[in-house]
Amino acid sequence: MKRLRGRPAGPRTPIALAIPALLAIAFLMMPLIGILARTSWGDVRSHLGSPGTTEALRLSLVVSFWSLGLSLVLGVPLAWLLARTDFPGKAFVRSLVLLPMVLPPTVGGVALLLAFGRRGLLGPWLEDTFGLTFPFHTSGTVLAATFVAMPFLIISLEGALGGLHSRYEETAASLGASPLRVFLTVTLPMVAPGLAAGAALTWARALGEFGATITFAGNLPGTTQTLPLQVYLLLQESPEAATSVSLLLLAIAMVVLIALRGRWTGTPARRVRPPEPTAEEPEPVTVPAGPHEAAVREEWPLHTEVTGFNHLTLTAGPGTTIAVVGPNGAGKTTLLRALLGLTPRSRARLRLGDIDVGDLPPHRRGVAWVPQDGALFPHLSALGNTAYGLRARGVPRREARSSAQEWLDRLGVGHLAARRPSQVSGGQAQRIALARALAARPRLLLLDEPLAALDQTTRGQVRHTLRTHLDGFGGVCLIVTHDPVEAVSLADRVLVLDDGRALQDGPPAEVTRHPRSPWVARMLGRNAWQGTTTSEGLDLAGGGRLVVAEPLPAGAPALAVIAPEAVSVHREKPGGSPRNVWPGTVREITSSGSRLRVLVTSEQAPDLVAEITPQAAAELGLADGVSVWTGVKATEATVVPL
Repeated sequence: MKRLRGRPAGPRTPIALAIPALLAIAFLMMPLIGILARTSWGDVRSHLGSPGTTEALRLSLVVSFWSLGLSLVLGVPLAWLLARTDFPGKAFVRSLVLLPMVLPPTVGGVALLLAFGRRGLLGPWLEDTFGLTFPFHTSGTVLAATFVAMPFLIISLEGALGGLHSRYEETAASLGASPLRVFLTVTLPMVAPGLAAGAALTWARALGEFGATITFAGNLPGTTQTLPLQVYLLLQESPEAATSVSLLLLAIAMVVLIALRGRWTGTPARRVRPPEPTAEEPEPVTVPAGPHEAAVREEWPLHTEVTGFNHLTLTAGPGTTIAVVGPNGAGKTTLLRALLGLTPRSRARLRLGDIDVGDLPPHRRGVAWVPQDGALFPHLSALGNTAYGLRARGVPRREARSSAQEWLDRLGVGHLAARRPSQVSGGQAQRIALARALAARPRLLLLDEPLAALDQTTRGQVRHTLRTHLDGFGGVCLIVTHDPVEAVSLADRVLVLDDGRALQDGPPAEVTRHPRSPWVARMLGRNAWQGTTTSEGLDLAGGGRLVVAEPLPAGAPALAVIAPEAVSVHREKPGGSPRNVWPGTVREITSSGSRLRVLVTSEQAPDLVAEITPQAAAELGLADGVSVWTGVKATEATVVPL
């Protein structure tokens, strides 16, 4: 026997709100019921088939579609301008767009008459120069309908554009697409639901326009007498026929609104990506480059001077991979966007090989960007995404798709070529995004935390694939990451940023052994204490003293780095060799692989993390709140200048 499932229980509607709401529904329903009740159903066909009505319907369709076309030509660029750019008077322009929606239609007709009429501001000039006369002409009806209806398109499309994240357009630009191509191939397809909704509303509003039309264009049968004006005349001559024609307009309006329910703004729908595959997902298959590709491979060394929020100079040879690390707000993403030419916060004088690209627009720099989520274009397949950069650079369609398929095969996702981004897993999407960037043949490759959204298993697979293909890349690659494993395993150099400045730039092994940033030391799992050097070691910033075996010259700011495994934990004060001993209290115990990390707080030293075995923790009886002693040998503490 099937169990009946009720709707989830929710808060009950207060009676004080329910009664006015029901009254509002009844108020809105009564006019519709009135039309349905008063319609002479037996005469509907004859009323709608009369010559005057059919001619008015024909004219209404002609006017509404011309109005829709004019609204698309003028309204789409204006909607993009309002959504994507800031300019003086933007609020005023938006008010102008909204004005026809709140203005009485007859007032709008008067305004049009004073602007475009035979005695208006522009009317005489238009008539003398182009022979255009709008009043009492079908073109005047189109103009009136466009004035009233176009705001619906602009507002709907502006909302859709506002909901579209700019990273898609920026990524397309980094792949070599010009601004117009980005708009036509990325922006418009992604906001198509909003555009369709706005177009439908615009057409329906133009079809039902009355006040501005009769005031500005008049009411001439066959010329300006649209269906709403026909209803107005029929009310005086044949009320039953007027009711039938009103029913037709009502039916058209209801069909449009029902078709558009839930699609008023048309913002891209949030799609749920399928779960990460495990055993079913094949391992990446590396396909070596063919002899032709190997022969044409070019090398692009990098030299850049970045000013603004970021202030640094960076030089790297071809084939170099640089991991960019630092705390939040350090300027990592700003650095990438400066190299792309996408931010006013920083500006990069950028030279790739012998070419100075710093003054070129983003689509001409040859700098490919892979943002954190990949930013795959949802309306294109994996193959279409991968071929996008080649097509933007003028490569013929067949050649671009062939090269794109090769790159997908090399990254182990060739079997997904026909799938859309919503049909692949996170790991597969990252490989497709990487294939798209590499297929565009960039001179500089920028990866912004490309593996951050992946689980550990998939991250390891993609990391291996990425390392393999970066080894054969002839340009320079910058990878922003917070993962020390990625920094060590993928990069030839680690660039440490803080507040837009470079604190350290060196091989991963050197940065790991001697980090000059507390954040980097903690990212690597080390204890990092700041202080001032003394003849014996370090006076700690938070109070206390650290003795080291190799002290630096006294009086300079420095950072002490202590590995967690070098910290000993005791229940009683230890004797013997440790020169640094502090009493403390266990505040947290966490698992780190096969070992435990114990956080100890002390009034005599900064917080200290020790790494011990589970057996040692059990023998010591460690638990939250237990009093302990910690010790660090002087030889186990490294002090680096800041």
